[in-house]
Amino acid sequence: MRNNQKRREKGVLSPSLSSSQARVLFLPEGKEVVVPLGTTLLSAAREAGLALQSLCGGEGICGRCRLRVQEGQVETSPTLLLSPEEVKAGYVLACQARVMGEVVVEVPRETLVERPTPDLDAREFLAPEAHAPPFRLDPLVQKMYLSLPPPSLEDNIGDQERVFREIQKRWDAPVLQAGLKVLRALPETLRKAKFQVTATLARRGGTVELLQVEEGDRTKEAYGVAVDVGTSTVVAHLLHLPSGRTLDAEAKYNSQRVFGAEVTRRILAAEREGTEKLQALVVEDINDLISLMVERQGVKLSDVVAVLCAGNTAMTHFLLGLPSSTLRKNPYVAAALRPPPVRAAEVGIHINPRGLLYTMPGIGGWVGGDITAGILASGIHRSAQLILFVDIGTNGEIVLGCRDWLVAASASAGPAFEGTGVACGMRASRGAIHKVRLTPAGVSYETVGNVPAKGLCGSGLIDAVAEMFRAGHIDRAGRLQSRGEFVTEYHGEPAFLLVPEGLAERDIFITQRDIENILCAKAAIYAGISVLLRETGVSMEDVSRVYIAGAFGSHLDLQSAVTLGLIPDVPLERIKFLGNTSLTGAKMALLSQAAMEEAQKIAERVTYYDLASCPYYYQEFLAAKFLPHTDLSRFPRIAQLLKSEG
Repeated sequence: MRNNQKRREKGVLSPSLSSSQARVLFLPEGKEVVVPLGTTLLSAAREAGLALQSLCGGEGICGRCRLRVQEGQVETSPTLLLSPEEVKAGYVLACQARVMGEVVVEVPRETLVERPTPDLDAREFLAPEAHAPPFRLDPLVQKMYLSLPPPSLEDNIGDQERVFREIQKRWDAPVLQAGLKVLRALPETLRKAKFQVTATLARRGGTVELLQVEEGDRTKEAYGVAVDVGTSTVVAHLLHLPSGRTLDAEAKYNSQRVFGAEVTRRILAAEREGTEKLQALVVEDINDLISLMVERQGVKLSDVVAVLCAGNTAMTHFLLGLPSSTLRKNPYVAAALRPPPVRAAEVGIHINPRGLLYTMPGIGGWVGGDITAGILASGIHRSAQLILFVDIGTNGEIVLGCRDWLVAASASAGPAFEGTGVACGMRASRGAIHKVRLTPAGVSYETVGNVPAKGLCGSGLIDAVAEMFRAGHIDRAGRLQSRGEFVTEYHGEPAFLLVPEGLAERDIFITQRDIENILCAKAAIYAGISVLLRETGVSMEDVSRVYIAGAFGSHLDLQSAVTLGLIPDVPLERIKFLGNTSLTGAKMALLSQAAMEEAQKIAERVTYYDLASCPYYYQEFLAAKFLPHTDLSRFPRIAQLLKSEG
């Protein structure tokens, strides 16, 4: 058979099969896997190590996991997401096609999610701006040099007590403990080093743990890693703990996205297939980032003694391997909102074997430690004036308040702002269009790195839709109005052509579905803002500042965001972009015990408001799906601008 010849050419050894198994060969990668009959092609691809686009998590409603069956038997259900021509050509949805015999399938380029190398955008946050009062440098894990008096008949206390006595002279550590492995090695280490040693000390709540004892003075060789575990992207910074300096940064897409772009899809996947698979993916991402940074900086992994992660509640559950199913069911209860530090090795993170993993304390089932970190970094919990804080990402979180009170909510925005879930979408890395202007002469744009365009990131999509609206290419409902040179087609639906192939690596366009996705995303966030304002009895006139957080916003044009109706129509000078506050807050907490304690207090005092239980949230959402809103009186500056341009 032809496919057997292909396997011989690739050097693949095909195991013998039972009657209930079948081989699946994926081309052009040449990867083969043996799976039970009835397995979906999506699951088979995962077994083969291929990540396919699957925004819906395998429920057959996003249409992104297209494959073409070249040979073999599959069983699939009819779908409106494939045209008759595609079906005739052998295309199926991988999540709906079940293997019924030996199969050879072709994976189109646009279906495959290549395992990405770390992204360049992490470097934009190497020196994030601090908004809260600075905290004294006092890392959660520290190395302390001890020059101990040798034992004598007059001073013959135990080795552990000798070390503890010296530590407690210099540190407020009423409760000190050490593991058995440390105690077993302690006598030899002390005597070999002539009682000149370095102790690694870690705070674990009210307890201080002696993690290790090393010979000589190694106080300068202490490193930590702060991680923003985002739904779409994982970003990590390598910190030198004694100085507090950020040495390096890396970022990559969250590999869990093969189970769906949204948190709920991943929770469902964890229920079906076990939390272990999702945990393994994000742990591997974190390990990849750490290994790249330490190799580049010449740091030993054994000298990385702490990792602190900030993420939404579901991401924290996946990281720790906690059951997550109760998060999606009323009353949305977490297994733990403020889990204690654990040994990093327990979850598979590769640092010092006795190093600790800390997580930022969460607020509720749908407002997690990333928002606690954002509040800490922005300082709104200390502000005398009312501040609106909006973290724009796959999950749009909103915080309203001041030093007297804080209320938070979460709106499911979807992945459009992160550059995924979009036909030509990508992360804000080299080649991503991040700024768009439509002029009588055509389309002008800028890319990250000023290199040829590869795709469209979230800020570029916001710019493009706002510009299309302003220029009359779409109406207030977001329907494409254009004809002629700007119009193309993608899988049978109309699309607006931004950059033709030749000027870019491929045609870059915005489909009608992309426009609908961005309108739904912005409507979810704006409706959430409207509800919090109404429920707290304040108006936008009472809000002194609007803080925008989220990694994508480093290229965000605020005027476009207001034109779109993403954020309220206030004077632009009252709006400030803060960057990745999740990561900033995580770094603050890792570098200061006082900051971590303040984060704990923040998490305890924020009131969580469940938008799903609001009787009028859906009405607010529908009203916000128009450009910029059905009620133009809420956007007087945009209404005036449209009138003057009309």
